[in-house]
Amino acid sequence: MNATAEKAVLKRTLVGRVVSDKMNKTVTVLVERREKHPLYGKYVAKSKKYHAHAAEGGLKVGDVVEIAETRPISKTKSWAVTRRISEAVII
Repeated sequence: MNATAEKAVLKRTLVGRVVSDKMNKTVTVLVERREKHPLYGKYVAKSKKYHAHAAEGGLKVGDVVEIAETRPISKTKSWAVTRRISEAVII
């Protein structure tokens, strides 16, 4: 392999819903997943919140976004919003 060739970087990506946009350049994204219980076999919903960097802004609560893993930006922020998948549904 050539020494000057760049190493392929695989970054984890997740899809979630924006639950807070109160901070500057940061949104809180709720990622939900369904996992099968090891003993009972029932599917259980699990969720986790991530702080993600959103430099361009324009994201609202309820938007579905894709976030990607990045270098640590602050104490709690090591994810960045890569794209908006769908906008919030207003009822």
